[in-house]
Amino acid sequence: MSDLKSQASKNAAPGKHGGLSAEIQSRIGHQLRAMYDDVVRQGVPDRFVELVRKLDGPAATPKAGESGNDNGQNDGRE
Repeated sequence: MSDLKSQASKNAAPGKHGGLSAEIQSRIGHQLRAMYDDVVRQGVPDRFVELVRKLDGPAATPKAGESGNDNGQNDGRE
């Protein structure tokens, strides 16, 4: 761990303490973009697509006077 810190401080811009050089920032950026592109290419799993379809469908709204409580007791939310 200390090796990484010492390498980062060697590559830091003059006058800065502990920053990353433009080259290291660029490398990190390229690697992050590559990882992100790979995740995007994988697409959305079918089970998530189905879940979103269900959530976007017509909502089951209780009729007037119904609280959705099967036992007929007041649950304190009214």
